[in-house]
Amino acid sequence: MRQAEAVIVERYPQLVRLAYLSLPTSLDRHSRVLRAHRAVQQALRSAGRGSHGVGTGAGAGPGGEDRLDTLTAVRAEVVRRVSGPGSLPLPLPPWVWGLRMWPAAEGLDEVARTLAALAPPARAAHVLCRLDGLDEPGAVRVLEHAGIRDAAASVREALRVPAGPVDVTARAGEAGPYAALPHPTALDATAVNTRPSDLLRRRNRVRAAWAATGVLVLGAVLGRAAADEGPDPTASGPYTGSPAARTALDPGRLVRVPAQAWSDTGRVDFTAWPARGSRTDDSTLLTRALGTWAAPPKGTAVTVSPATPAEPPVRPPHLLYAGDADGSAGARGGASVVVLLDADRIVRYTEHDGRRRSLDVSRVDDAGVTTAAALTLGRTGDTARQLLAPWITTAAERDLAAPAGPTRTLPIDRDGTVLARVPRADGPCGSRPVLEVASSARIVEKHSFLLADLGGLLPVHLTYTPLAEGADAVPARQPREATGPAALERWAQEACTLQGVDARAVRSVNLWDFATADLPENAGRAVWSCSRATHWTGQGDVEVRLRPAAGPSVSVTRARATAACGRFGQHVLAGTVWRAPSGRPYLLAAGSREVAEITAIGPVPARASGRSLTTPAPATQATLTARLHSGAVITALDSAGGGRD
Repeated sequence: MRQAEAVIVERYPQLVRLAYLSLPTSLDRHSRVLRAHRAVQQALRSAGRGSHGVGTGAGAGPGGEDRLDTLTAVRAEVVRRVSGPGSLPLPLPPWVWGLRMWPAAEGLDEVARTLAALAPPARAAHVLCRLDGLDEPGAVRVLEHAGIRDAAASVREALRVPAGPVDVTARAGEAGPYAALPHPTALDATAVNTRPSDLLRRRNRVRAAWAATGVLVLGAVLGRAAADEGPDPTASGPYTGSPAARTALDPGRLVRVPAQAWSDTGRVDFTAWPARGSRTDDSTLLTRALGTWAAPPKGTAVTVSPATPAEPPVRPPHLLYAGDADGSAGARGGASVVVLLDADRIVRYTEHDGRRRSLDVSRVDDAGVTTAAALTLGRTGDTARQLLAPWITTAAERDLAAPAGPTRTLPIDRDGTVLARVPRADGPCGSRPVLEVASSARIVEKHSFLLADLGGLLPVHLTYTPLAEGADAVPARQPREATGPAALERWAQEACTLQGVDARAVRSVNLWDFATADLPENAGRAVWSCSRATHWTGQGDVEVRLRPAAGPSVSVTRARATAACGRFGQHVLAGTVWRAPSGRPYLLAAGSREVAEITAIGPVPARASGRSLTTPAPATQATLTARLHSGAVITALDSAGGGRD
């Protein structure tokens, strides 16, 4: 027991961090901090009883074996209390009257967002391996001792997650994926910020105790009657039991930016948006929006984009819009909308038909001139009302499937909104209306770009990278705006591929033509392309397609969560079996501009100099590799994650 106490005292910050990051992100940060401390402090008794006989592997030696065994037991007990069988629902944390608390380390919440999609055991394994420095067998032993089923699978799942921006195990002079913030305070879960709750409310609470008793009795009767109908949409105050600090839910403290701030700043993103709409002074509507965000009432439809925390703000958010989605205040059957910005999250609150409520939360990490250019206020039938950034001067609608067709100028109302058509989500792929908008010359001259409404809160930025033909010395081309004739022509041919894009997660889609090659049997010249849908998290999903000279393009391969076809994955190799008009199968392969030689290993081995390979082959895929001009070797992009050097 004394050894366990000594270990807990010595390693207390690391153990609290292990508990905090293992807890589900559905809990607000205040609750997670308190529960993490509770889990570590309650680990003493059980860890002290079971510390001996727990192997820890390397590092145990004379005079240190019991200490290492005890540390493993303490870690296992902490994991069991927050992640193990029967750990949820967690016990109530201790009460802290009058204070809201959250970790002071910003990197800690970045790691928490990275781990949001993992199960609690996998989150614990990630902390043990990436932050506490345990090897894979050591982490498995801790999880097994904590009673986790299939601990090895949880560790493997954790190690598949990118390390992230912070590594407290990195030392000076060492390179590492987590080396961005200093050691050791970058991820110290025991260093917390505090903020008072409503001081007047606490002062009056004792005086109101007797009156509150009568109100509770009456409220119980009325609440039972209202339970079947949901919360009263006319309620004006934040809901009782809100996990957020009252100061962050005060509509009078919302951040409001001056109308022309965007033209006098070097940060042109959502933080430069002014508060717009006809109801920015409607305190009742704003309070309902903040209260719903803090504690969504029964019946509220909540949509959260992947890897995005939905917890309420800890500071007053930034007001972007408050008004009516149909543009007419108080219209019968209309929707009232409030849009808020909290750091790297956009939140849209909507009241439908005066009663139904919905809440949409989306990431906006590193948004800029193009990706912070618009957001969707609401949809009615086949149209959507888009709120444009204050730096957008003109907007037009064009059909992506008809590149030579005319554009239709859209009027921008005084609140900066336009009404545009949206493509049908069901049925065959036909017309694909997109927005073509232009930035003010005060931002950049002659800058227009395309935004596609794919059903999410934020439209998707479309770009195009043309072929890089010529000598090896020609620099690699970068994505450019898809507004030129060649870009529009290619996007018209691939427009239907946008139907498969996850609009909740994706910020931009780039269509990259990386190679061309002559098809066998004089079937013309084909274009190899790779479309990359880049998520707000930085990850990307890619699809390689082959477009023959005649007929539609065909999908060659797909890969998820890969760097391929992006800034840090410019070397690409892909192949497929293609049937000529005669019916004869051929193995086709092509690579990006740095490919010098392609080799196929399979039933019919083949090798070709240059960037393309064509050979008669059975209707089975071969193993493909390519040598670059630098001498490096890459493998073919596949569904497992793509080729790497």
